[in-house]
Amino acid sequence: MNRREASAILLTAPLLLPSLLKGAESAEKTVDRLEALRAKAKLPALAVVVSKGGTVCDQAAVGVRKEGDPAPVTIGDRFHIGSCTKSMTATLAALLIEEGKIRWDTTIVQALPDLKGRIHPDFESATLEMLLQNRGGLPTEAPPAAWKRAWEKIGTPTAQRREFIAAVLAKEPVAKPGTKFTYSNQGFAVAGAMLEKATDTPWERLIAERLFQPLGMKTAGFGVPGTIGRVDQPWGHVVKDGKNQPMQSDNPPAIGPAGIVHCSLEDLALYTRMHLRRGVGEKALLKPESFHHLHTPPEKQDYACGWSSLTRGWAGGKALTHNGSNTMWFVVMWLAPERDFSVVVGTNVAGAEATKACDDVASSMIGKWLRR
Repeated sequence: MNRREASAILLTAPLLLPSLLKGAESAEKTVDRLEALRAKAKLPALAVVVSKGGTVCDQAAVGVRKEGDPAPVTIGDRFHIGSCTKSMTATLAALLIEEGKIRWDTTIVQALPDLKGRIHPDFESATLEMLLQNRGGLPTEAPPAAWKRAWEKIGTPTAQRREFIAAVLAKEPVAKPGTKFTYSNQGFAVAGAMLEKATDTPWERLIAERLFQPLGMKTAGFGVPGTIGRVDQPWGHVVKDGKNQPMQSDNPPAIGPAGIVHCSLEDLALYTRMHLRRGVGEKALLKPESFHHLHTPPEKQDYACGWSSLTRGWAGGKALTHNGSNTMWFVVMWLAPERDFSVVVGTNVAGAEATKACDDVASSMIGKWLRR
């Protein structure tokens, strides 16, 4: 089904979390808190995993996998994480950079020389780092013809991406590369294609072999969670006429590196703990300096490489965050590296009520676990 990803949903609401809820909530059971918020927002399901000190300290899942079906959601169920995928693509890039396969300053035409002369000349100076920081000059919205073609899904995912990015890069940049933040799924599609070319390996295989498998993220995959037509995993939902309408659909593979990963919130929390450690200890995967690069935005900006970096008192300094939605799900991550704390929250419906409920859960868990 041709459902276009709404970029405005992907990186807005969680950036201004309340400082902390008034009053301690440690006595209240997390499952009860989630059920109250789920019922108030009329969500099919709501789940959270909290990590502190290198391990899970709290988790709960409430609701159902599909509106109208009694199958309950579980904490091990798979949620579509949307644009939280972006930080994973950036992490994959850092892995390949440490191996010397590509550089932060590798330009589009250096990585993809066959595009020289076929793309707008202004894009020739755009680097991998700029793309991962949403400063590559790529548009928020893809050209309509290119987007329509992407939905035809002809050829391998890699071939689809190459055709898609060639069409996008043929247009004039929305800004000179490196000069302006413009949130763009298209930029991450280009970055993914650069990584594919550098390794002669599809992005899907790369990220599975280099990130998911080493971390033990056994539930991680791509596209719709579960089996089409079955309720063996949660379904996504859209709100129509005030009701949750179940759907099983996703964005086209052409923009895969920007947002088509699904996984359990337990596995997403495992991923956040790697970023909390910042290159220290077991399963670090990257050197400390690489994590510093991933987490540090350009001067006077707050978007680093796949992460927003924001000063928050409860975090003891900088907090890292990202959210994601393919218009049928909503997931948000908050990390406080200085306090070795993270919270990931997800629901299987999108929209303002879903966003607010997830933010309320995150704020509640911050109040519960960081006031101790």
